[in-house]
Amino acid sequence: MASARRGGAPLLQVRDLHVTFPAEGGDVHAVRGLSLDIHEGESLGIVGESGSGKSVTSLAVMGLLPGHARVSGEILFEGRNLLALSDRELSKVRGREIAMVFQDPLSALTPVHRIGDQIVEGLRIHDRRLSRAAAAVRAVELLRVVGIPDPEVRALAFPHEFSGGMRQRAMIAMAIANDPRLIVADEPTTALDVTIQAQILEVLEEARRITGAAVALITHDLGVVAGHTDRVAVMYAGRQVETGDVDQVFARPRMPYTIGLLRSVPNILTAGTQRLVPLEGRPPALDDLPPGCPFAPRCPAVVDACRTTEPPLAGSADGSAAACLRAPEIAAGTLPADAIFPPPEELPLPAPVDQGAASVLEVRDLVRHFPLLKGVMRRQVGTVRAVDGVSFEVKAGRTMALVGESGCGKTTTALEVLELTAPQGGSITVAGTDIATLTKRTRRALRTDVQIVFQDSGAALDPRLPIGESIGEPLLLVEDDRAAREARVDELLELVGLDTTMAGRFPHQLSGGQRQRVGIARALATSPTLLVLDEPVSALDVSIQAGIVNLLQDLKETLGISLLFVAHDLGVVRQIADDVCVMYLGKVVEAGPIAEVFASPRHPYTRALISAAPVPDPAIERARTRILLDGDLPSPAQEIAGCKFKTRCPLLRQLGRQTGEAEAVALCQTHEPPLAGPGAVSVACHHADRVERIELVDHGRLTAHPTSRKGRE
Repeated sequence: MASARRGGAPLLQVRDLHVTFPAEGGDVHAVRGLSLDIHEGESLGIVGESGSGKSVTSLAVMGLLPGHARVSGEILFEGRNLLALSDRELSKVRGREIAMVFQDPLSALTPVHRIGDQIVEGLRIHDRRLSRAAAAVRAVELLRVVGIPDPEVRALAFPHEFSGGMRQRAMIAMAIANDPRLIVADEPTTALDVTIQAQILEVLEEARRITGAAVALITHDLGVVAGHTDRVAVMYAGRQVETGDVDQVFARPRMPYTIGLLRSVPNILTAGTQRLVPLEGRPPALDDLPPGCPFAPRCPAVVDACRTTEPPLAGSADGSAAACLRAPEIAAGTLPADAIFPPPEELPLPAPVDQGAASVLEVRDLVRHFPLLKGVMRRQVGTVRAVDGVSFEVKAGRTMALVGESGCGKTTTALEVLELTAPQGGSITVAGTDIATLTKRTRRALRTDVQIVFQDSGAALDPRLPIGESIGEPLLLVEDDRAAREARVDELLELVGLDTTMAGRFPHQLSGGQRQRVGIARALATSPTLLVLDEPVSALDVSIQAGIVNLLQDLKETLGISLLFVAHDLGVVRQIADDVCVMYLGKVVEAGPIAEVFASPRHPYTRALISAAPVPDPAIERARTRILLDGDLPSPAQEIAGCKFKTRCPLLRQLGRQTGEAEAVALCQTHEPPLAGPGAVSVACHHADRVERIELVDHGRLTAHPTSRKGRE
């Protein structure tokens, strides 16, 4: 991470910024009196829950707020107030001096123009002397800098022909095209897999090194902030409530909200050994803020004065600042953080796998292929091998996690289990019954034993039904008595931590965490033995995630149910799972008890996944080295002879550079490794015994390229 240069005046100064959106129910005060500085070459992380004002702040800096927004205060860039500039004047700054990387590159890129042409357009708008040919050369060079393979060819592609990670790389290429002084990155890795996230963050660091730009990194991922920023600003209810050096804020936070956020984050290094500490409640509505501190209704350290007086952001001698009446007590240690949010409870050591225990689910050599069709006549031109010989077993009372990048086949595997119909290939056995032998009647009876919790609880619940009716709907199949159904609904609401009076509310009246609890209650209505959870916490803020994860752990212990947990967040997976299957291109590449797999991964892909997962600790993040995989996950329609991971394998690449390893390389190129192992862990790698020799190479550290402004100078 480049060091910040804080001498002289800040590059960007935000002073008393207010952003208000008029609405029928009352004005929404999205940003309230925000003040912050960003110095030249510095990286500032802006964090907070959804609705805290992070993205609105970034749009205000870029001058991209909608016309009906009311904005006051000052945004000074090199001394000029951007809010006082006309749109024409601001256009000369935006894209050249200040650039932005958007959260959703597919929406930000024009779908009908080629990637290279969009970069060329951004270059020539700010440099009329640049010829189209020279701009095209520069566009190709920029794509090469951000790590896009075959940039000459890829520059001619359209956005829909890029993967999510490649689109984000193209966005970064456009952002650094004119060597800006400030890059605003709004959730640049939110929708990406952990391996692609690591690549994008490395590219963003590289862009910072090449251009010398300052970076405002807006994110909800505290692990990303810990490893990639110099300072951090914590926002809540439209205000900055704490700021300081990243080490100080993470090690010695002085605002209870910051303490709660840090305690609720799953840490892959400690997950599974202690419970998470949830941050109860939800942020206030910005159109109806209560008097006093907006965090008071959720704060364990609240006193009467907090409910009447909103504290200012008060600084201290070390340069940090916090908006809390009790911050001096916290800093002095008279109000320790452990008294506000108690240390997490230790979890019992996981029980060893009981090989004699009953299997709730057994999957053997499961295959699910889809035809790839083309043309008006819909002729088949290929095959998508979504699931290609997957085997695993879920024992009674245990949680099996399926992990891997998007497109690896984990969700398709889960859906095949839920289908309860004969698979294309292989077998699925639920509660001792081979589903290929089911009749219509027995299938309906077995369906009560297998239920699902969806990723998007808002879309999964009928918006026209009160939640009590949604929870009770599955009971219509098994219970005729109305009073019994209503009693069961009340029981389920209490089981998932909701008040029974909420049964009459509609989904839109609930928070995201409450809706997910309703989805879990509905899934439990028929007393299933197996619960399938498809990314159940990925759409939730980290503070809400903790409560849902704790709830699932409690339900497993209380009800003795088994869980099939599909996720890409390795911290959450390590926290909740007993066993894990790591999937790649429709196959399991490593499987076993999660404590063993995560402690000593034997497949290069598993090692790369774990090394890429961020840790919410700046000291640890600075000392870590990562295995950055090359490129994106290949298409499951692509036929790959030998090991499917060979196109991205860092171990194979390393062996290829060494003398005397031709036979080892040829084995990977021609023979697909079986899933096997002498102990509890199985791995599909010819060279699993060499996996610890993978070099943790330093990817990047490029110098300014010759077509950049710095290179020309």
